Amino acid sequence: MSQSPVQPSPQIQGVYHVPLRAFSDERGQFMESFRREWFPDVNWEKLQSNRSVSKPGVLRGLHYHFKQIDYWFAAAGTIRAGMVDLRPHSPTYMKTELLELGGKNPMGLFIPEGVAHGFVSLSDSTLVYVVNNYYDGGKDEFGVAWNDPDIGLEWGIDEPLISPRDAQNPFLKDIAAAQLPQP
Repeated sequence: MSQSPVQPSPQIQGVYHVPLRAFSDERGQFMESFRREWFPDVNWEKLQSNRSVSKPGVLRGLHYHFKQIDYWFAAAGTIRAGMVDLRPHSPTYMKTELLELGGKNPMGLFIPEGVAHGFVSLSDSTLVYVVNNYYDGGKDEFGVAWNDPDIGLEWGIDEPLISPRDAQNPFLKDIAAAQLPQP
């Protein structure tokens, strides 16, 4: 790909959708899923890549960071990503977005600092994600309840399988101001 496929999200400022092109033949398929140059304003010096494998009905999140950007790619299966802008200085503060990644919608998703994000697995899935900061033992990982009524994300699932840690994520109204993105 010679040109950046990056497109700004219509809902949340700073989030980018990255439609990806697959090249198929009788052997299988090839797809370019990430290039640093697609995001020229991001410092990718501390590049770390992670993989999350989930069963159908697993919901992970909502998580947010002060010092980490995420770039997601559903390498197998289909997920529904959910986001909410928690940055009070942003013109899209408290706006939400849901979109499906993987399967029939091969795309990447760029998530900036201060945007809470999570996903529900709609099938057996593998999410590969790149971050611009090394894992720090959870010091820069915060959470908000996936089902917070003030956020109102419609995940399309009533009883997801959630980790004990994510099950304890508080509602936004119960999070101290110091634990939220600052203007």
